[in-house]
Amino acid sequence: MVMEYRATHKYARITARKARYVVDQVRSMPVESALDMLKFSNRRAAPMIAKVIKSALANAVQEGGADPEKLVVLNATVNEGPTMKRWRPRARGMAYPILKRTSHINISLADREAVGSAVKKGK
Repeated sequence: MVMEYRATHKYARITARKARYVVDQVRSMPVESALDMLKFSNRRAAPMIAKVIKSALANAVQEGGADPEKLVVLNATVNEGPTMKRWRPRARGMAYPILKRTSHINISLADREAVGSAVKKGK
């Protein structure tokens, strides 16, 4: 059985589509190299995702006493959150909608050796 350590950031003020570009890059990477990659990324979602990974890392150390060097990003997903609807005044009394989208960022970490053995066993 693989022990997972999770962290989430709900209602992040970024669209899910833009955050997924960054999450796709760090999925299945070791935690240290994922944080290094996010540090030098120019994307707006990078600091948000780095903060979630650091939170999951803190959960792993506190709950299970896991070794931070052996952890890998197991699952990383970004789902859509609620959309705030605002209105922009236009000519002749019209109004155009502005959609301020949010997203939920979910990260789970696992031990590298446990993930490798679970894959070999077919689970």
